[in-house]
Amino acid sequence: MSSAHDHSHDHTDGHSHDHPHEHTHDHSHSHGFGHHHHDHTPKLDHLNTAFIVGIILNSIFVLLEVVFGFISHSLSLLTDAGHNLSDVAGLALALLAFKLTKVSSNSKYTYGYKRSTIIVSFFNALVLFVAVGFIGYEAVMRFIHQEKVEGSTMAWVAFAGIGINAFTAYLFVKDKDKDLNVKSAYLHMAVDAIVSFGVVISGLVIYFTKLYWVDSLVSLIVALVILRGTWSLLSESLRLEMDGVPREMDLQKVKQELLKGKGVIDVHHIHVWALSTTENALTAHLVIDPARATEFDSIKHDLKHRLEHLSISHSTFEPEFSDEKCAQEDC
Repeated sequence: MSSAHDHSHDHTDGHSHDHPHEHTHDHSHSHGFGHHHHDHTPKLDHLNTAFIVGIILNSIFVLLEVVFGFISHSLSLLTDAGHNLSDVAGLALALLAFKLTKVSSNSKYTYGYKRSTIIVSFFNALVLFVAVGFIGYEAVMRFIHQEKVEGSTMAWVAFAGIGINAFTAYLFVKDKDKDLNVKSAYLHMAVDAIVSFGVVISGLVIYFTKLYWVDSLVSLIVALVILRGTWSLLSESLRLEMDGVPREMDLQKVKQELLKGKGVIDVHHIHVWALSTTENALTAHLVIDPARATEFDSIKHDLKHRLEHLSISHSTFEPEFSDEKCAQEDC
C-alpha cells in the first residue's frame, strides 16, 4: 500500500494482485454488504433525548435573550442570543450526524455516513472560533464606544442561561470522552454556561458601579476561555478529516499486537484511520510463515480480536509469505 487511501481498493474488489496465493487478500470486518462489526457508538437512545432537550431549552433561551435584549437595550444579550442560536444549530447538526451513522451503507457510500460525525465536529469547532472573533470584536468596539446597559436585566437573563446551559452540558457529560461529536456538543454548552456566568458578574458590577467597560473586559476573558477549550477540538477533528492516526492510537503498540499473532513474521504498510468519531479502521500487510499458510483464517480471527481491544473495529489484512521474492522494492 502506497498511501492511507489504499483501503478503498481493499474494500471494492476483495482480491489482491500482488501474490498468486489463494488467500492473498482478506477482510476481517464487515458492514452493509454482508459485513459485521462491533458498534462502539454511544447508544443513541439517551443521546437522542439529550440533543432534543438541549435544542428545545436553548431555543427558548435565545427567544428570552432577544426579547430582554431589546427591552434593556443590551447589545451583549443580543450578541449572546446570536451565539446561542449557532449552538442550537450545532446541536441539531450533531443529532443529524448521529442519525446518519445508523443509515446502512450503499454502493456509493460503502462505509455509510459514519464520517458525518467528524465533519460536524470540525464544523462546530469552526463555529466556536467565529464566535470568539465576534465576541472579541464587539468587546473592543465597546471599549471605544461605551454604551449604557441595564445591568440588572443582564444579570437575571444570564443567570437563567447558566442553569439552562449547565443542565444541557450535564446531559452529555457521560459520553463526552467516548465520542468527539458529543464532546463538541458538551463543549458548546459548557462554554455557554461560562459565558453566562461572565455576563452575570459584569451585569452586577455594572448595576452597582456603572462601570460599563467591565462588560467589554469580561467579554474578552470569555473569548480567551472559549479559544483555549476549542483548540483541541479543532485540531483533533481536522486530524481525523485528513485520515490522520487518531490521537489515542499508538502505532507501535498496534504493530506489537500484530506480531503476537501465530505465524506472523513481520508487519508493514500499516494504515490506521477513523471511520467516524467512535470507530477506527486498519489495513496491514502481514508476512506469514509459509508453514502456517493454511491457518490464515485462524490467524486473522485472532488478530481481529486483539485489535478490538485497541479500539480498532474494522481490520483488513493482506498476507504475504516469507519465501516470496517481491519484484517491487516497497512490497
